[in-house]
Amino acid sequence: MTVTISQVEVFNVGMPLVGTFTSGGVPNDTTWCVVVRVTDADGAVGISSIDPSNKAKPPNTAPELAAAMRDVIGPALIGEVPGNVNRIFEIGSKLTPSQPGAVAGVELACIELVCRRRGIALHDYVGGAVLDQMLFNGWIGELPADEAAAEAKRWQHAGFKSVKIKVGSGVAKDSDRVVAVRDAVGSDMKLRMDANQQCDVRQALELCRAVKSCDMQLFEQPTPKDDLEGLARVRREGGLPIMADESISDHASLVRVIKADCCDFVKFGIKQAGGLLPSARMLATAEAAGLPVVLGHGFGLDLSTMAEIMLGATSRNIVPGLECVGPLKVVDTVATSRLDIGSGSIALPSGPGLGIDLDEEKLARYSVAEPN
Repeated sequence: MTVTISQVEVFNVGMPLVGTFTSGGVPNDTTWCVVVRVTDADGAVGISSIDPSNKAKPPNTAPELAAAMRDVIGPALIGEVPGNVNRIFEIGSKLTPSQPGAVAGVELACIELVCRRRGIALHDYVGGAVLDQMLFNGWIGELPADEAAAEAKRWQHAGFKSVKIKVGSGVAKDSDRVVAVRDAVGSDMKLRMDANQQCDVRQALELCRAVKSCDMQLFEQPTPKDDLEGLARVRREGGLPIMADESISDHASLVRVIKADCCDFVKFGIKQAGGLLPSARMLATAEAAGLPVVLGHGFGLDLSTMAEIMLGATSRNIVPGLECVGPLKVVDTVATSRLDIGSGSIALPSGPGLGIDLDEEKLARYSVAEPN
């Protein structure tokens, strides 16, 4: 007899950050996440988490996605076979078509359950790992130039090989920050620059010219997400490799970006793609189009981070320097052991599943009834 899903549990989690982080001009001192646990009739469990951006808009904020999984998708999955992930994805997508993050949460938990039953790691489920060591990318906020330089040195001394510099403070301040970082770390560290859509084409081109001597690895999403023509112009005229991030929200948007010929790299995470299997398909599409992928999201728990680590190990088209660095930004974990990526790299974990178990006491401590 095939074992079916008997329970879907959903937990709103408010995890304090180690400081206040500003991204895209929005300050944040807590990351609002959703933890999902799926249990089958034999008592086997699978877990996952999703971590919406602090800039997420309705209906894709953490409490809205949690409600969708708890009240809509979860009840519909009772009696379904967790291993039939295509069926799980189809049910979730039909019930909550405008909330792909909710579908991703339950899809990943079901896959994790299957992996635990089979005794395999998540990367084996999607074809197997081709990398056994994963690198991570540091980050520098919109700091004064001298503070940014000092922060870059700290990342370098910790062992990181690449770092992202946030921009959006105006061309003069942004270029001073980038130049100071390059001067501080020398030529050995790869530098990324991320505007989070805060530039128009003129500003983006001016910034490209100002930092052209800094040997930038890429310039992430300088223009608004829907302005693919503007992004393409920055790519043609700016002289820096361009990466699309916010312009990509699913497979269809990835195809639009490819057709627009507006970037040299693309970026997405599992939640952004709508699940683990959609992510794997998007990786294949990007590779076929000749676009390397930067994988990961900036704020998240150990569960979602490990999922992206394991997915990232399955493709050499993933750019070294994963951006799933949430565990470095939060004060604690809801797992029984904390993921250590503080040296900028990690040996590929072997599972089963994510190789992570929930800590019930910590899950209760950080769970909230209704996030702000």
